[in-house]
Amino acid sequence: MDAQEFIQKDYSYAVIGATTNPHKYGYTVLKDLNKAGFQVVGINPKYETIEGIQIYPTLADVPGKIDVAIFVVSPEVGLSLLPQVEEKKIPKVWFQPGAESPELLRAASDARLQVNPEGSCIMVVRRQVGI
Repeated sequence: MDAQEFIQKDYSYAVIGATTNPHKYGYTVLKDLNKAGFQVVGINPKYETIEGIQIYPTLADVPGKIDVAIFVVSPEVGLSLLPQVEEKKIPKVWFQPGAESPELLRAASDARLQVNPEGSCIMVVRRQVGI
């Protein structure tokens, strides 16, 4: 799958693992997409907002549809959250570098989810496509 197919201004994104820690990618990815004008929310039960961006405890709590779930959590946590992606009928998942594992990629494939090219960073690809 071409990474560019994941990056569209009219898509809605959920950053799983959003955090207030500016040294973590859960913060950086959330802020990067928001600053670039994307529709983005965060997923983390610890927060309600992060710098004005809405944060939800779970994917199920997000009103409306989500086009892309971005995983910025460990592969083990990601594996436990994959059923929420299926229940919410999110068609695309993006595993940031370090968030993927062979088991998680297999589970996503078994669920017939569209998965970004392995090892690609959504912030880098976003800039490469000029959005």
